[in-house]
Amino acid sequence: MPDGHVCWLVVGVLGVWRVAHLVTAEDGPWGAVATARRWAGHGVLGQLVDCFNCTSLWVAAAWSLSWPEPWTTRALLTLALSGGAVLLERGTDSGARAGTASFVEEEPHGQEDHHGVLRR
Repeated sequence: MPDGHVCWLVVGVLGVWRVAHLVTAEDGPWGAVATARRWAGHGVLGQLVDCFNCTSLWVAAAWSLSWPEPWTTRALLTLALSGGAVLLERGTDSGARAGTASFVEEEPHGQEDHHGVLRR
């Protein structure tokens, strides 16, 4: 990182999060990103752009290539940028909704509705 400033790491995490979120969750201008996701299909490429964690890793790898550092530092920087972006995604509403389990309270015994519909 230039001059070792932590602010560059924060800018990098925000940039990686923004691009990864755009690729995995947004339609983009004129629906271009959504069209590209549909074009990617359900194969390996489609899975890479559907998974935020995967996308943040390859975006972080591309981002870290721009730093004039040795490859070992770039590898660690890639992991740090991706990890920061994943934490940011989990902390936002979109990330919290995706990973939150819901609880549905059962009706008390004896008050069940018997309309012929099976419950799972």
